[in-house]
Amino acid sequence: MEERENIKEIRVGIADLNTAFSPNRIITVGLGSCIGIAIYDSKNKLGGLSHIMLPDSTQFSKVTNPYKFADLAIPILIKKMEGMGANIRNMKAKIAGGASMFNFSDKNMNMDIGNRNGISVKKVLKELNVPLLSQDIGGNKGRTMIFNTLDGSVDIRTVGMGIRKI
Repeated sequence: MEERENIKEIRVGIADLNTAFSPNRIITVGLGSCIGIAIYDSKNKLGGLSHIMLPDSTQFSKVTNPYKFADLAIPILIKKMEGMGANIRNMKAKIAGGASMFNFSDKNMNMDIGNRNGISVKKVLKELNVPLLSQDIGGNKGRTMIFNTLDGSVDIRTVGMGIRKI
C-alpha cells in the first residue's frame, strides 16, 4: 500500500517550472497550446517539469520571464536539475500539450502556436541530447499533466477523454 501522506504534489503554473525528488508528483494544468515538458533522471530519482507558452524568445526585445519560452526554459530546467545532482546523460523527456485551441480561417498564417511550440520543444531537446520517450501533443483539447517522480511515468488527463499514461 502506498503511503500517500508522504507524497507531495508540487504545482507548476503557466510559464513556470519546478523540480522534485521521488516519490513526489509534479502537476501542471491548463495545457492548451502550451506544452509541458517532464524531464526525468531515473538514476537519481529526480524530475523536473516546465510549462512553456511560446516557442522562441529571440523575437522579443525584452524577456521578463524566461520560463515562458521553450528555448530558455528547458535549458534552465536542466541546469536546475544538474544543480540538485542530476546528470544530463541520464535524462529523458516526455511532453504533452501543443493543442490548436483556435480555428484560424487563413491556413497560410503561422498562428498555430501549439504546433510551433511542439516543433520548438523537440528541437531544443534534440540540441541538448535529451531523448524524447513519449508525447501526447496536438489535437484541440486542454490537458493536465501529472508527473510521478517515483518511476518517471506521466499521466495525461485530457478534457472529455479521461486519463492516458505516456
